[in-house]
Amino acid sequence: MTTPGKIRVAVVFGGRSPEHGISCVSAGSVLAALDPDEYEVVPVGISRAGQWVLTGSDPAELAISARRLPEVTAESGAAIMLNADPSHSGLMVLDATAGPRALADVDVVFPVLHGAYGEDGSIQGMLEMAGIPYVGANVFASAAAMDKEFTKKLCAAEGIPIGPYVVLRSGMTLTEQDKQRLGLPVFVKPSRAGSSFGITKISDWAELDAAVATARQIDSKVLVEAAVVGREIECGVLEGEAGGVPEASVLAEVRVVGEYDFYDFEAKYIDAESACEYDIPAGLSERVTRQVQEYAVRAFTALDCAGLARADFFVTPELDIYLNEINTMPGFTPSSMFPRMWAASGLEYPKLVNRLIRTALQRGAGPR
Repeated sequence: MTTPGKIRVAVVFGGRSPEHGISCVSAGSVLAALDPDEYEVVPVGISRAGQWVLTGSDPAELAISARRLPEVTAESGAAIMLNADPSHSGLMVLDATAGPRALADVDVVFPVLHGAYGEDGSIQGMLEMAGIPYVGANVFASAAAMDKEFTKKLCAAEGIPIGPYVVLRSGMTLTEQDKQRLGLPVFVKPSRAGSSFGITKISDWAELDAAVATARQIDSKVLVEAAVVGREIECGVLEGEAGGVPEASVLAEVRVVGEYDFYDFEAKYIDAESACEYDIPAGLSERVTRQVQEYAVRAFTALDCAGLARADFFVTPELDIYLNEINTMPGFTPSSMFPRMWAASGLEYPKLVNRLIRTALQRGAGPR
């Protein structure tokens, strides 16, 4: 039964994408931040195979341990399903002997899912069908931000600078003209993936086919991007309170050190403390800082985002600014930049999570 006076929030995590483990770590941090006097938590894990289970709510079980990421399996808890009928929406516990039984309705869902089948509009569509409010971007914005091709097209249409790139659909490869325009080195990456999965940096065109094959293990559509020499700068964006103008955080700069060639998965999450150095706020002039923040808010609006997003940029030695990508459900792990930037902006982690949930409740259910 729902506890009177408390907001019942389902934290959904795991999922079918390669970012399953990072989603679990993000969810552990969110669970730890939720005030038990204010929230009743329903922890919902999704296995790599797609099974939904009612898990435990101990954040310690969702932490990286001995360089190993946590994982949701079918054995992690009782099997459940989401009823998408808005007149009887909610979570159902599936009992093989007694049949399905209703779990008390949730007030809001926090889908802490990264990548395909979660951050790409899939679960957002399910929740809209079910009439359940949720944290974050709607179906369109989630799908558009997940697909780097359309992120670039929509943001370029708004006048936000984008570096040179080529899209390779199934059966396509680069032409000699493409190679001359892009130059070397380039980054080869899946169009619809995150956490640097499937990305290869190449400095010789002889390495292209292997890099494309690696990216296509995740996504049939591949981007080849010209490397932009510059500083890696990130900016968090939050939906304005009471429907106001979106707000930008202070900026963060990420510097990869040691043996890593770029900000890949291992550097981001496994060896974050030794592989990276961070400046929060970033050491940029006031003019450049304001311009990056403006571009971040414009990108948020161009993609019709809601709730939250993290926009990533390059700033060249000549102080030119280029958008790299935008994430509608950025990492919430202890090393993730999004919560750290907002903490430096004066919004500590528990208050950040609380604001996101309150914003989702104010927005309500259904298409938006």
